[in-house]
Amino acid sequence: GRSPPPLAALSQVLRLERNRRTGIVFPLQKLERYLAPGTDTARFRLFQPGLGALQRAEALFRSRRGHAIDYVSSAVRMDHAPPPALPEVCFIGRSNVGKSSLIRALFSLSPEVEVRVSKTPGHTKKMNFFKVGKYFTLVDMPGYGYRAPRDFVEMVEAYLQERRNLKRTFLLVDGVVGLQKTDHIAIEMLEEFGIPYVMVLTKIDRTSRRLLLKKVLEIQEFIKEKTQGCFPQLFLVSSLEFSGVHLLRCFVAHVTGNLPMVEAS
Repeated sequence: GRSPPPLAALSQVLRLERNRRTGIVFPLQKLERYLAPGTDTARFRLFQPGLGALQRAEALFRSRRGHAIDYVSSAVRMDHAPPPALPEVCFIGRSNVGKSSLIRALFSLSPEVEVRVSKTPGHTKKMNFFKVGKYFTLVDMPGYGYRAPRDFVEMVEAYLQERRNLKRTFLLVDGVVGLQKTDHIAIEMLEEFGIPYVMVLTKIDRTSRRLLLKKVLEIQEFIKEKTQGCFPQLFLVSSLEFSGVHLLRCFVAHVTGNLPMVEAS
């Protein structure tokens, strides 16, 4: 099979010089140094696992004998979804936000896992379920907005309301353009249903540091002032450079109950 790309494994990242290593594992913390003196940085460090927790989380995303990571099935209706036997997380976002690319980056240490990434926005038309051993299930949801499936609202609303094993929803936001009208509609839906969620800013390699920091501060302020169910810390990722991917693996492991003790570094 294919070999994992460079920096997909934590052991490769740890070989880098300290500044670059921090930028890949904790991209939000790397932005801290550019803040004005006196700025509250508490929401930059709410989830700050140590090396041991990051390594244990990575092991969950690495398939091996007795621990298979498999695509399970796809569904357009809830009665087609696999039984809700394991803790579950789902990833939602606008079409072309980089959702499938991020899921492929998360699973990059198990190259046999087939996550389709299309050059055409709106390629994901169904809910795609991936089983991570006996630990949790990850669901790739159809994109909303441009080229969303016709029955998107019914499909997603039913899933969010009925899926009792859903532990956290990951709402992906394009780091280049920030929150869009369709994102606000998704946020309203999650808030209305009382679904705990977290925002993930994608494509951070495609924007300047100044603009990225501006977006981060705007979105963190929005989370603080306008949301109830959103985790206060924003997660930053680049599927291309693997920035934030190791931390996101750790957070997924944590919210699914597979990393109960997350020690501070």
